[in-house]
Amino acid sequence: MQYICDAPGSTTWFLIETEGEAALESDVMKHAVEKHFRLAWEAAAQSYRPTSSSFVETNIGLKAHIQRAMPLFLTLRDAEGQALATAMLPPGGRPDPTFRIIIVGPENRDPYLDHGEAIRTLGEHFGLTLDRSCCYPYR
Repeated sequence: MQYICDAPGSTTWFLIETEGEAALESDVMKHAVEKHFRLAWEAAAQSYRPTSSSFVETNIGLKAHIQRAMPLFLTLRDAEGQALATAMLPPGGRPDPTFRIIIVGPENRDPYLDHGEAIRTLGEHFGLTLDRSCCYPYR
């Protein structure tokens, strides 16, 4: 996981970078982020177009392309490393009106009740508005 930013209440946002990290997040949070991560990874990989026709060089830019093309999957952790919320933001964390941002807590519960300030901090970090009415899908 890659550090993204600190948040109120001794919490920190981290980027989920691998399928293994997504699987761990799914296990501890009891939701399906691993499935969404895997589907996004596969879609990004399929959209890759190599810049070289040489067999040896065809996948040189694949990992960088996937990181640019797929949504950002993030986890909010407390000081002990306990998972508190999971977020899916647009690729690069850039505003995209066609992208559905999703933020959920354990078992897909509403994370805004306990972690609204941390979610707001994440939004400020990326320049996004992360309102509950738009980002929490289970109203």
